[in-house]
Formats: sequence, C-alpha cells, structure tokens
Amino acid sequence: MWDGINRRKFPRANYKCLISIKKRLTAKTISTHTENIGAGGICVLLKEDLGLFQGVDVELFLDDSRPPIKCGGTVVWVVKKASPKKGAPLYDTGIEFIDIRPEDREKVTEVVEDILVTQKNK
Repeated sequence: MWDGINRRKFPRANYKCLISIKKRLTAKTISTHTENIGAGGICVLLKEDLGLFQGVDVELFLDDSRPPIKCGGTVVWVVKKASPKKGAPLYDTGIEFIDIRPEDREKVTEVVEDILVTQKNK
C-alpha cells in the first residue's frame, strides 16, 4: 500500500470487505475487497487504472447483517505496483466517498472505531 504523507481528515483502519465499483458511463463493474477504510473513503488494489478523478459508483458490504452502503466516489490517487507474480501491474487506488448519506458515513465510522479500539487493546 502507498505510504505517502497522511493528509486524511478521517482515521483509517485495515479492513477487508467486499466492494463493487462501477466506473461511471460504463457497464463494467469490478468486485474486489478493500485494503483499508475510513469515513472519508477506501483503498483498493485493482488490476486496472480507473483514472485519476474518475467518478465511480460504490457498493460497500461492511458485513452480512447490514444492507450495503451505496454512494458515489471519486478516484483521488492511483499508485502503480508491480504484480507479485510478475504479470500485469496492480493499481493501489484511493477512492473518496461522494454523496454518502450521513447515516452510512456513521456506519463506516463505527466500524473503523471498533477496529482501532480492538487494535489498541491488543
């Protein structure tokens, strides 16, 4: 994962959950898992570069007991990485949540806080 300067407004936690990303104006949907998550956005590792500032539709499955969070997003950074199997490159991608409902942002905040408290108490 990219280790650049942390300028985020929201804390992030390492958390793997299912996510579907649809690039706007296309029919293609990418299903993957998050690398980390925060109330402001997510980081995912993708097999393609979606393009900086590309608008996307996000469907985030925090766990099995809650309905998915659906919102818009914007790709705010992309870092090309070499694939561990020397195949096609991978793209560490940061997506900022846009048009997320306040109650959905609160759900993400609760998940992040729970993870951070658990890690701190270890």
